[in-house]
Amino acid sequence: MFVQTEVTPNPNSLKFLPGKKVSNSGPYEITSKEDIQNELVRNILSVNGVEGIFLGQDFISVNKNESVKWEEIKHIVISLINDFYADGREFVIDENIKEEVHDLSEIEEKIVKILEQKIRPAVARDGGDIKFKGFKDGVVKVQLQGSCSGCPSSTMTLKQGVQNLLCHYLPEVKEVVAIQ
Repeated sequence: MFVQTEVTPNPNSLKFLPGKKVSNSGPYEITSKEDIQNELVRNILSVNGVEGIFLGQDFISVNKNESVKWEEIKHIVISLINDFYADGREFVIDENIKEEVHDLSEIEEKIVKILEQKIRPAVARDGGDIKFKGFKDGVVKVQLQGSCSGCPSSTMTLKQGVQNLLCHYLPEVKEVVAIQ
């Protein structure tokens, strides 16, 4: 198996492409190995300098702190991914871990639809994800995950990309802000 890597706009995040399915249950971010029992995720989070992992449908984004260089840890992460799939596994996560969103207003449903169809695919190409967290008084609250979390260009993406798009389609939207 050959695990490819792609750089992301975030210099502290690298996208690993195993060429196999990664998540069967939607995007998922993990920042603490105590939060999950998955062997691969726990092993990657144990690598010195790794601060978080984001699982997409066919990729794993790994976020590191600034004090560690990719040259020091990239080969370790690739080795862990290779070993995991070499054991015959078909995917990293298969359980249903999706957050259920209930009782959305009509405008919130429209916001979620635009995020899902127009914004999420672009964000996923950069190794991240965007989640709707709320709408009140014209302000949409979203959470950036994976490579997008802590990315130097995420503010520009949020304002010039996400906010402009939502404001264009939905005049009720006045601003988009990121929350943790």
